[in-house]
Amino acid sequence: MSYMDWKDKTAGFKKVDVRGIAGNFFAGLKKQAMGLPVGAGMEIVQSFDPIPLYKVMEQLGFEHHTEKLSDSEYHAFFYRVEERTDDGSIPMRPAALTNLPIIDANLGQIGVQFWDLTWNDDKRHLPYEIRLLLSLTNAVGAGRMRQATRELVKAYIHGLDSAALDDVFELLAWNQGIGYFSSEIGPSTLFAAYKTIKRMEKQGKARGEICEALKESFGEKNPDVRVQ
Repeated sequence: MSYMDWKDKTAGFKKVDVRGIAGNFFAGLKKQAMGLPVGAGMEIVQSFDPIPLYKVMEQLGFEHHTEKLSDSEYHAFFYRVEERTDDGSIPMRPAALTNLPIIDANLGQIGVQFWDLTWNDDKRHLPYEIRLLLSLTNAVGAGRMRQATRELVKAYIHGLDSAALDDVFELLAWNQGIGYFSSEIGPSTLFAAYKTIKRMEKQGKARGEICEALKESFGEKNPDVRVQ
């Protein structure tokens, strides 16, 4: 379908204004979206083009159309054309980006465009999971264990083999040193997530069950991982 097929229905969409809301509010939006039947929709108002929402809403069976009313007001209309369940392939969205328009609306727009270019552009050569691992190791080097944990969770849920994580932690021990690894990486949420994967795999747990455990223990509910 195209926007013209459901344009006349947008007046009846529930409007949710998220301008100025910091932190990860997407869980609430997703819950509302999943409760909508085919043929219904919702309108999201944001101070920047809400690009991070598009892929996730598409996975739930929504088409979208966005209108820019001003440099700091975007209206994104989502219309459900098919009922799909959350496959968990994009477990975490860049919630920290919502802090930028609080400072300046243009900064918020630049931030989300930069994120889109880095993670969604078709010109990117490296596979998504490899870029996540590079981001993970860069985060460790900068002392950002919160970010590193999020990248590990996303990489594994995306389908990365845990053997690749073995290589990553071996290289971290080599490059950062045994002392740093023992005092900083070993006790971190990052390594706890890795140990969860290895333990559950050794127990013969299915990958889907492991992914659910990661989202539950190392997702937005964990204060050492969330970016609200």
